[in-house]
Amino acid sequence: MKTPASTKRSVVDGKFAMMKAAGSVVNAGGKGLAFALLALLVVPVAPAFGQGNPDTARTAANDLATPAIGEIAIPTKNLLQVIRDGGPLMLPIGVCSFILLVFVFERTIALRRGRVIPRPFVRRFLEQIREGTLDRNTAAELCAQNGSPVSEVFAGAVNKWGRPSVEVEQAIIDAGERVTNGLRAYIRLFNGISTISPLLGLLGTVLGMIRAFNAIATADAMGRPELLAAGISQALLTTAAGLSVAIPALIAYLFFVGRVDKLVIEIDSLGQQLVALIAADARPREAAGSKANSSSRNAA
Repeated sequence: MKTPASTKRSVVDGKFAMMKAAGSVVNAGGKGLAFALLALLVVPVAPAFGQGNPDTARTAANDLATPAIGEIAIPTKNLLQVIRDGGPLMLPIGVCSFILLVFVFERTIALRRGRVIPRPFVRRFLEQIREGTLDRNTAAELCAQNGSPVSEVFAGAVNKWGRPSVEVEQAIIDAGERVTNGLRAYIRLFNGISTISPLLGLLGTVLGMIRAFNAIATADAMGRPELLAAGISQALLTTAAGLSVAIPALIAYLFFVGRVDKLVIEIDSLGQQLVALIAADARPREAAGSKANSSSRNAA
């Protein structure tokens, strides 16, 4: 019985013999017979090659037709397991994230525009002083009752009521510095968290890599990746945790610094309006202007 290999060899040898015969006929001038022999060469050789190993073809067909019986599920971890895998430095990083969350809410409430610069109080206060219905003592009592940051600046200016504008402005500057320090409270904490958290993550990365290399040195873990996975996982988890806390902390710091600067500029503008109303060298000009307006009305 012929084997598949011998069948292939015999077919190929027959093809070469026919090609040699065609070449000899061409040399002899028999071109028509040569073309006939070349046409015979177009016999497909694929059936001979397909008879190699029917079991292999059948097995491949069965593999394609048979679906996967069971798929391996991807293992998942909860947050507590992730923190445990991150090592001991995940604890201070978690404390930083909690502190950041608490003081973001606190500064969001404390720096509300309605709390820092209550518009009804400011509008009523300036209108009453402009109309002359408030004296020094009454204005000081209103500022003390309100208790907002802008009322503290107004109270510093009212204490210099009737003095030159330079003294009133200096009183506003002094009160404004105190108010600004109060508005900027805890904002440096955001900057500190944004600086410390990546350093803690970097320290965890170094400790994780040390753990991985110790596993290589002590347990011959070059061919056992499961022994290296713990150290590498700790290194990556602490880095990710540190950056996840530092980036929001930096965003919060920049946001609240910009908000405080905007509020301070507006308070300073309102203080300049108050200087023009209560300073000694500003009131005569205002009185002269009011007399001129009244005389023009009488003339009309």
